[in-house]
Amino acid sequence: MNLTFRKFGSGHPLIILHGLYGSGDNWLNIGKNFSGFCEVYLLDQRNHGNSPHNDQHNYEVLTTDLLEFLKQLGIEKTMILGHSMGGKVAMRFAMEFPGMLSKLMIADISPGSYLDSNGNNNHIKVHEKIIDAMMDIDLSKVSGLKDVDTQLAEYLEDDRLRKFLLKNLRKGKEDVYSWKLNLSALRNNIYALSDGLDPERINEIELKSFPVLFIRGEESEYIGDKDRDIIKSIFPLHQMVTLKKAGHWLHAEQPEQFARVIKRFILS
Repeated sequence: MNLTFRKFGSGHPLIILHGLYGSGDNWLNIGKNFSGFCEVYLLDQRNHGNSPHNDQHNYEVLTTDLLEFLKQLGIEKTMILGHSMGGKVAMRFAMEFPGMLSKLMIADISPGSYLDSNGNNNHIKVHEKIIDAMMDIDLSKVSGLKDVDTQLAEYLEDDRLRKFLLKNLRKGKEDVYSWKLNLSALRNNIYALSDGLDPERINEIELKSFPVLFIRGEESEYIGDKDRDIIKSIFPLHQMVTLKKAGHWLHAEQPEQFARVIKRFILS
């Protein structure tokens, strides 16, 4: 799959992988910030941004997409920074192709599963609600972004979340809006995206050949105590940094603090 990407700077490569509902454009400011000391690639993963759509959307195919991208550009060794879904892709890539990594940075996501063993699956319900809200809007009848936001607000109270989702709208012919996201594929694969990395692989691997940094938001619930144990079992030498006054979208909520932590880790 030919992924859409932006490139900045020169030096050792840094691949930045966005999260669910995101795109490479969400990382423009941070990417340009890092371009003074490395070669930055901002990818749109499949079914996001301007990259192709496909019915398949799981960590196996997303990791294959990344491997194909690196081969196409002739990149043999790279740093990877991944947020949320992108972080899961980065961790799977590290487990499968550790020799291609020089540094790994994971933003607010665990290698473990977010599926509720009790059957409640609150994590799934949150994302189903978000996707259903977007799918329920008849974009052929909206007059602008404010109109879409008003309709989304009937389902989603979080103003910051709605503003983030609105970045996925594009205006086409005759001023008709459409979603850049492949919503049906994301909806159909939401369980796969919430699942953890292969537990048998997790039990087999201890990755110590490259530095690893985890960054979590103080107000986020994505990395809890049980997740810390899983992380330590795979990446026994990892560093963990907690950003104050930040939730799951920590790079958008505390961009300067986030960029400072990443820059220090890259240059160390």
